[in-house]
Amino acid sequence: MAPGAAPRGRFAVKDVTYLARHKGEVNACAFSADRRLLLTCSDDSRLFLWRAGTGQLLCKMRGHGGPVNDCRFSPDGRLLASASQDCTVRVWELATAACCRVLEGHRRSVESVRFSPDGRQLLSGSWDSTAILWDPQLGHMLRVFSGHRDAIQTCDFSSDAHCLATGSWDHTVRVWNLQSDIQDRILEGHRGNITCVCFSTLGMLASGSSDRSVRIWDPRSGVLVFLLEGHTCWVKSMSFSRNGLLLATAGYSEMVKVWNCETGECLETLEVMLDQASSCTFTPEGDLLLSGAVCQD
Repeated sequence: MAPGAAPRGRFAVKDVTYLARHKGEVNACAFSADRRLLLTCSDDSRLFLWRAGTGQLLCKMRGHGGPVNDCRFSPDGRLLASASQDCTVRVWELATAACCRVLEGHRRSVESVRFSPDGRQLLSGSWDSTAILWDPQLGHMLRVFSGHRDAIQTCDFSSDAHCLATGSWDHTVRVWNLQSDIQDRILEGHRGNITCVCFSTLGMLASGSSDRSVRIWDPRSGVLVFLLEGHTCWVKSMSFSRNGLLLATAGYSEMVKVWNCETGECLETLEVMLDQASSCTFTPEGDLLLSGAVCQD
């Protein structure tokens, strides 16, 4: 195993904190870059900001006219973004918890939202089968990506911001290049809806699906590098480690798997103390943070 990869038995579930304030199903959560803050969004149309270490609720953000499907921090931590079934994306200022931009352009529910690595652009994916690139500061629409034959469930930027990926209910992943001299690609092979996509710092692209599999691709060539199987339910969330050597995947179950990205081997299968490990993310230090369906009052 290459230096930096995790040995077996490294991960163990501990320090579980339960957060209970939302009035509906919690759809997504996101950690700030320093992992001190946690942002959650719910079918109750609200976003909650928590102190991650203690579970203290810091503020509630209202404004969306429908369930909130996704939420993210900007890389510098100054802005938040949320995607809603009300067909809008909202940009919020962390310091004031106030909405500073309402981004309108999608015709159906917005399912996914991501900041670019430098925070200057914002990407959203929608049930209207399009993805839109925005200027989050000015609220301008920069580019519309169309071509999927069904809803876009997920999207992500590459770490160098040269390309982005969208995953759709048409069972394909599309890699869109932001440099005109590089060809766009359609990645085919999944037999179900694409539920999550994620780029690594090494340039690889992972996709998870309702077909219960994970695929790791070379996005430039479109070549499938690994087919990872073993989940018993839809794959809901995934995260690469900072060095790109590990991939954690979580499904609609208590099962979280950690994979070696050099060999495709499953290193660990964690049975977590959550109803669902619906979100997983690696910290810069290499710890694996998990979250489930946040408890409801």
